[in-house]
Amino acid sequence: MRLRVRGPSGQSTVTLDDSATVQDLRGQIAEKTGITSFDAKYGYPDLKPLNLDHLRPDQLLADIASPPLNQPAGSASHQPPPQQSQSSMPSQPESSADDPPEIASPEHGGTFVLRVMPDDNSCLFRAVGAAVMGDMDTMVELRSIVAGAIQANPTEYTAAILGKKPDDYCQWIQNEDSWGGAIELKIISEYFNIEICSLDVQTLHMFQFNEGAPTRCIVVYSGIHYDVLALCPSDPPYTHANLFGPSDSKIFDAADPVVLEKAKEMGRALQSRHYYTDTSGFLVRCNTCGGTFTGEKGATKHAAETGHYDFGEAA
Repeated sequence: MRLRVRGPSGQSTVTLDDSATVQDLRGQIAEKTGITSFDAKYGYPDLKPLNLDHLRPDQLLADIASPPLNQPAGSASHQPPPQQSQSSMPSQPESSADDPPEIASPEHGGTFVLRVMPDDNSCLFRAVGAAVMGDMDTMVELRSIVAGAIQANPTEYTAAILGKKPDDYCQWIQNEDSWGGAIELKIISEYFNIEICSLDVQTLHMFQFNEGAPTRCIVVYSGIHYDVLALCPSDPPYTHANLFGPSDSKIFDAADPVVLEKAKEMGRALQSRHYYTDTSGFLVRCNTCGGTFTGEKGATKHAAETGHYDFGEAA
C-alpha cells in the first residue's frame, strides 16, 4: 500500500507491503518527516482521524483497512500541496491541491489522479522517474543519463541546440538546482523506449516525445512545475481512488486512446482551478545579482548572458 506523508520538509510517499504493522507505519513516518508526534487520517470523502495510539503496535494495517471498519477505501490523492522550497524559478502555482481532481475511468476500473511532486527544482526528473523507474527519488541517475546521452551524441546536441557548450550543459544539468525541459524529456523517453507525453495545463496542448514507443507515461506541466498522472484502483462508480489498495499505475499502453482523453480531462479540471502559471508575464529576481526580469524569456536570456541560474519570485 502507498500512503502520502506530509512533514515540515514537504511531502513524500511511503510504500508498505501487506504484512506491515502499525509500528512499521510509525517508523516510516518518523523516518520520512523526522517527527514522532503526528496526525493520521483515512476515509473518503470525509477524512476521519486514525488514532494510532489506540492500536496495538503489532496490528496489521491491512486489518485496519478491512471492511469491518465500515469505511469505504479512501483517496491517496487527497493530499496537501508540497512545502515551498528555494527554487530556480517561482514555486509551483497555488491550486486546489487540498482537494485535487479525480477523474473516473470505468474503462480501466479505476480513477486517474495527479501525483504531486516536491517543489525542489527536480520535479521533472521526479515525475518521470516515478513512472519509468517506479521511484521519484531517482533524479540524480536521470540527470546522469541525460548528460551521458549529450556527450555520446555531439552532432545532435550542439551548442546551438543546448544554448551553451555541451560540456557546460552536462555539468549544469547534473546540478540539483537546474531545471529540465524538452531536451531532457526527449533523451529520457528514448533511453527507456517509452513515449513521454507532457500536458501543458494552460493550453491543454499535449507534447509527445518518442512517439511510436509501445508504452507511454504522462507528465502534467503547470508552466513552472511537473507532476505525473497515475491510475489508481477504485470501486464503482470510480470517482474516488482507493487509499488502501495496490500500487497505482503510471505507465500505459500507447495504443489506448482513452488514457489521453482522461489526461485531457484532468488538464481541463486543473485549468479550471488555475493550476498553471503564465510564464510570459511573471516577474522574477536573480538571486545572484539582484536583477529583475519579466517572464521565462527574460530569465533565460539573463542566464545565458551571465551564467546566473538561481532565480526567485520578485516581490
